[in-house]
Amino acid sequence: MFKKYIAFICISLSLSGCDFLDLEEATDITKEGAYTYDFNNVNKLVAYVYSFLPQDFGVMGGGALREAATDNAVFTWSNSKVYDVYDNAWGPLNTIDDVWGDLYTAIRSANSFLENYSLEKLEYFKWNEDYEENLRRAKRYVYEVRALRAFYFFELCKRYGDIPLLTRTYTVEEINSVEKTKFADVIDFIIRECDDIVPGLPITQDAPGTTVPESEWNDYGLGETGRVTRGMVMALKSRALLYAASKLHNPEADKEKWEKAATAAYAIIKENWYSLPNIEDDPLYDARGGHDILKSKQLIFVKRNGSTSSFEGYNLPIGFEGGNSGNTPTQNLVDAFEMADGVAFDWNNPEHIQNMYVDAEGRNTRDPRLYTTILYNGSVFMKNAIETFVGGKNAYPIEGASLTGYYLRKYMNETVSLSPAKPISQPHHFVIFRYAEILLNYAEAMNEWQGSDYTDGTHPISAREALNQIRFAANMPSVTEQGEAFTLRIRSERRIELAFEDHRFWDIRRWKIGEVVKEIYGVTIQKVTDGFLYTKSKVQERKWEDKMYLYPISQEEVFKNSNLKQNTGW
Repeated sequence: MFKKYIAFICISLSLSGCDFLDLEEATDITKEGAYTYDFNNVNKLVAYVYSFLPQDFGVMGGGALREAATDNAVFTWSNSKVYDVYDNAWGPLNTIDDVWGDLYTAIRSANSFLENYSLEKLEYFKWNEDYEENLRRAKRYVYEVRALRAFYFFELCKRYGDIPLLTRTYTVEEINSVEKTKFADVIDFIIRECDDIVPGLPITQDAPGTTVPESEWNDYGLGETGRVTRGMVMALKSRALLYAASKLHNPEADKEKWEKAATAAYAIIKENWYSLPNIEDDPLYDARGGHDILKSKQLIFVKRNGSTSSFEGYNLPIGFEGGNSGNTPTQNLVDAFEMADGVAFDWNNPEHIQNMYVDAEGRNTRDPRLYTTILYNGSVFMKNAIETFVGGKNAYPIEGASLTGYYLRKYMNETVSLSPAKPISQPHHFVIFRYAEILLNYAEAMNEWQGSDYTDGTHPISAREALNQIRFAANMPSVTEQGEAFTLRIRSERRIELAFEDHRFWDIRRWKIGEVVKEIYGVTIQKVTDGFLYTKSKVQERKWEDKMYLYPISQEEVFKNSNLKQNTGW
């Protein structure tokens, strides 16, 4: 079991060896020395634990996002492994997004660090000029590593349910007989860790009392946005409790679990560390992307990445230089975006069809978030008008054109160039936690616990108020529905606000609404004399079985350890 976990993969730590956790004769660095040799080694050990932070710029194979396995998107090319999900052809012998080995390697690395790291030995360097600054950082490393370990446990249990809860290093003899821990107990451990870690972490990773100017950004960037903070740990607690309260893991609908989720979300809200800027002012939606998103006032935690153009290479529309269509939004998703006045889009309303995206004067007619998420017929990207009408330069019958009539906008950077003569790459940072999610977590938990308008001394804002904060930031009117209609509003708002940020896939599962992925729609657009004729059309029929609410465990792991019982249905 855990082949990668046992191996503790060779890493480039400038230590001239693979397994430096045992005696490395070439460098004479011992297991103890690896953690106390100097600050540089310790920094690199922590960076290694960070290196496993997940992101979704194409985890389902061939560039397919996990979103393409939901009702929000279709991947254009059928040679991607995501088609095995569509066809129910994945399983223990054909896993997808199999992070079991990688995440347990990360957890083992964290455990090894926590067991061996010693601040006392770093006193050897107390005469160094930068000793105090290095020591300040080093004192936080234990808390950062514990936070990352808790996050990796959550990433495992949200996929697999019950998992082995490995909180120490194991010998080869021990590892292949470990047993699963119940999902609820894993969540309890994560919550206890979060509560214990928070006091030892800073609110931001800036130097105390200073703001880091752009000219002094280090490898971690603006304010070290890629490092663990109190907000990150509290956001993890909020997400973990939300999932634990949801139908998949709370079939008895225990209200107390929802109360805990609401309380955890409000613990962040009340601190006022983050805010939700208007969509027009939030750099999170800047067309240039790159480092600009790090300036967003709602950013809590992000996986920092270097410059690349591969995301655009996968997802630029056919007809653009180097474009391959890739992940294309569905009509299912587009229909979820309301008209600008807050009225639900209706295919039976001729005015809605006539003003599908803009009116006769070219003014936007839909929820402003549509325009930051999706490229539609007539929108402009990289100074080119998108043509998804039949015969258009980005449309059928061109091979590889979008199956849905849409292309992806979110996370795409307009300044990237795929020209072989003059290529341009940009950083693509992946947002893991942001403030809008916390407000959505709070709204959902409060509503499930006590309804849409309940408040008390510990929860002084209602679910409705939290939800409307998000809508007001998007320049949308308030929500007035009650009861089940309000619950559906929360779910729709979450779908729209967090589209393509790796939430929809998991929300479908925790809400147990898997049937929504079965029928996938696009739009057929015909160019006519006075404009365009839009027709909703089915583009895919997918298979769904309830076993898919959890991932299968690789059969290879089950063969090695019979205590790892396979998940139900697989």
